[in-house]
Amino acid sequence: MNKRRISHVIAIAASMLIAISMIFLPSAVILADVSQPVLTIPTLDSVNCASYCAYDTTTGEILIGQNAHDRIYPASMTKIMTAQLGLDYIDPDTILTVSQNAIDNVTSDSTLMYVSVGEEVRFSELLYGMMLPSGNDAANVVAEGVIDSLFENYPAGCGEVGPDGVDASYITDALGLSSEEVLAGYKLSAFAELMNLRARNLGCTGTHFCNANGLHDDNHYSTAYDLTLIITNAVQNPDFCTVIGSPTHIFEGTNYHADGWSIVTNTNKLILDPWLCATTAEGEDSHISAFVGGKTGTTSLAGTGMTVYSVNENGHGVAVAVCGIPTTEYSMQPWYVASVTAYGNLACWESDPVSVLPGTLGDYQHFNLTVDERPVCDPIQVPEDTLPTEETEPEVEPSEEEETAVVTDETGGTVVDEEGNPVVERKEKKSVIGKLEDKLEASALGKFIKANPVISTIVAVLVILIIICVVALIVRAFKGKGRKKRKMRAYTGTPTL
Repeated sequence: MNKRRISHVIAIAASMLIAISMIFLPSAVILADVSQPVLTIPTLDSVNCASYCAYDTTTGEILIGQNAHDRIYPASMTKIMTAQLGLDYIDPDTILTVSQNAIDNVTSDSTLMYVSVGEEVRFSELLYGMMLPSGNDAANVVAEGVIDSLFENYPAGCGEVGPDGVDASYITDALGLSSEEVLAGYKLSAFAELMNLRARNLGCTGTHFCNANGLHDDNHYSTAYDLTLIITNAVQNPDFCTVIGSPTHIFEGTNYHADGWSIVTNTNKLILDPWLCATTAEGEDSHISAFVGGKTGTTSLAGTGMTVYSVNENGHGVAVAVCGIPTTEYSMQPWYVASVTAYGNLACWESDPVSVLPGTLGDYQHFNLTVDERPVCDPIQVPEDTLPTEETEPEVEPSEEEETAVVTDETGGTVVDEEGNPVVERKEKKSVIGKLEDKLEASALGKFIKANPVISTIVAVLVILIIICVVALIVRAFKGKGRKKRKMRAYTGTPTL
């Protein structure tokens, strides 16, 4: 009986140890595959849209295009223009009050930030409100704020002009109204005049805006090429890049929502999966280094589309606009934009195949991170940004805790510097325990523990408990055997037949 009990305990212990070893040796375990599958983006011929354009912002040339100069309805891609005008005329910390007029000039089926009449909202929050969830109400509030700023800072006849080279008289002359009349009831019409002036200044010849948000109007139109010019100008402002590159945003409190009131997500789904732009449909490297972001636009008459900005490995900026994807293929919007972006970046690379920006696409993605959580490389805002240079460390004498070794080449010869001195590699002396720790960390077990600290801790606790239980069972088994033997020796009776 004792032998069977001991064998049973040993079998249980062995089974538990085998299970634990399988946990610590993942190569021996069959796990569910939760990795991203390899997905193939459409070829250019498969992109079903009214027009598209990929524009090299560094050279000023169209890289690839289809009907790039044809008139399209831009829908909410209009907000790229609204955002850049807001950033040029309004301080980010300015508090704007939502007017009744701003709310009245949105339709019932509009995408909204959901601000209310009388609500006091910081301009920077309105910027997120119109660029991430595509709030038409937020765009109208920004538009009115721009006109208020123009008339306040650059009134007619003041002798100074604003960012677009005009003062308030340009607006009053264009509308045939007095300053008082404009400010009383025509701010949104005045903003449209300013939008069209900016478009002409940027070289847009096929664009005319009627409103700040992109709601449909037969006279509100643009082209794929013009949209690439508009976003090329907008990304020169780093605040604009930060906003369009944010996957989510939580609005701060207002007088109507004291504790903050909403979290919103970016309608641009490529922000989360920019790697779709990394290769073409044929699997060729597109040489895209950074996907900065962009703006979507969708209405029943315009279809859907997106205008985005990226940076190539050769340092060139690549602006892409895809317009007029049919309503029956709304779900294909990210795929079509990824395709044109990939092929556009490949064409950009082939025009200047010089590697300027090291790293991969993910190294330059900037999300809502703290300073300590930033990627290896600084987020790229514009192509002219320079990467940080490595600072030369001052030479120091090796301490008692360091050991030195002469560096040798592949043939065993000594490597020397420019002055003919042998190159010495300094290494910190480590104790035996330290060396064992290094070996453990470099092993498969060490890598698994480092990658899965929570699981490793749980397993370690279970191992200790199992060992305690096994030892207790074995001790109990031997004690039981000893007691039985003592009882057998003490028995003096005579067996009965």
